[in-house]
Amino acid sequence: MFLIGLGHGATHWIAGTFYVLLPFMTKDLGLSYTQAGMLVSILHVSSFCANIGSGAVVDMTGRRVVFQVVSLLVGGLALLMFGFTSLFLVLCAMVALIGATNNLWHPPSLAFISEKYPENRGYALSIHATGASIGDMIAPLGAGAAIAWWSWQGSAVANAIPVFVVTAIFIFYLLPGDSKKQAVAGSATGFRSYLTDLGGLVRRKAVLGLCLMAALRSMAQNGLLMFLPLYLADVMKVSPVMLGAAIAGMHLGGVIVSPIAGILSDRIGRRPVVMSGLAATTIIIAGLTFVDSAVVYVSAVSVLGFVLYAVRPVIHSWMMDMAPPEVRGSATSLLFGTQAGLSVLMPLLGGAIADAYGLTEVFYFIAAIMFAANFVVFLLPGNRATA
Repeated sequence: MFLIGLGHGATHWIAGTFYVLLPFMTKDLGLSYTQAGMLVSILHVSSFCANIGSGAVVDMTGRRVVFQVVSLLVGGLALLMFGFTSLFLVLCAMVALIGATNNLWHPPSLAFISEKYPENRGYALSIHATGASIGDMIAPLGAGAAIAWWSWQGSAVANAIPVFVVTAIFIFYLLPGDSKKQAVAGSATGFRSYLTDLGGLVRRKAVLGLCLMAALRSMAQNGLLMFLPLYLADVMKVSPVMLGAAIAGMHLGGVIVSPIAGILSDRIGRRPVVMSGLAATTIIIAGLTFVDSAVVYVSAVSVLGFVLYAVRPVIHSWMMDMAPPEVRGSATSLLFGTQAGLSVLMPLLGGAIADAYGLTEVFYFIAAIMFAANFVVFLLPGNRATA
């Protein structure tokens, strides 16, 4: 459980580093907000494409760890390449690889954990999510400090090194356990039976509703990940270290509250935990637009992390509750594919709004998206066994 959480943290370390590098890349390369948004959209387009077929391959082969190792290795190499190029097209290609490998991680890891801990799925997946929050939290600190000492390219090289360390741990400690027995178990279902189970899953309205709600929440979250650093750098005029600390503070909330939310959802159900988290997130995002003090703003961002990231493992657990064991990899692909599909729109729309009206107006848009997610979760059934 904890090793998988470590690997998940490494994938988010890569993405978190990219988001902190983004405002400095934008300034150094002379990019507009729309062009910066294009980079982030490429990240989500490639994430969406990575979902097509990846869950099915995981389900049919039963190979969980192999795909996780590939995700870590390719993502680390892509981040490393940031340090050796200033060509926009090459950066676009590396961002595409980061997006693809980041989403390739989820089908094998969520399926692996769900099979190992069926009675405490919410808690187990909260440890997985906590790993992501730790990666999200530490990456901005490391990237911000490295930028202050060297440059955004030097920061990319330095932050790629821990990813390769985690990859080596997986290769030596987990990969040998990715046995033929697992592969046979995954393929024995048969392709026809697999398609039947998958068809039954995607026809369920509760499943599609959960995917829509998760996609709206993810769209808002990714808007925050992109535009908070830009707002802090361009409007609040904070230092790179302060910027990194602010983003780290937001993710610290996820580290603290994710296990609590996971355990609570195991006991009282997924729906009330998700509803509470989404409602509080909407209120805080809207409130940020009225804050002028950098200190108060950074503090409010830290509080935002508590409610924003509390619901992430609960949503994953909710989907695993609904999915038959034979198609959990594909269910994960469906969930994250929907999230990536809508998240593609956020950077482009947000970038256009920022260029036309300003960065503050982007946060009104993000709050409206989160409000829509609240409405969708209100319509979902509340019984854990059927929802």
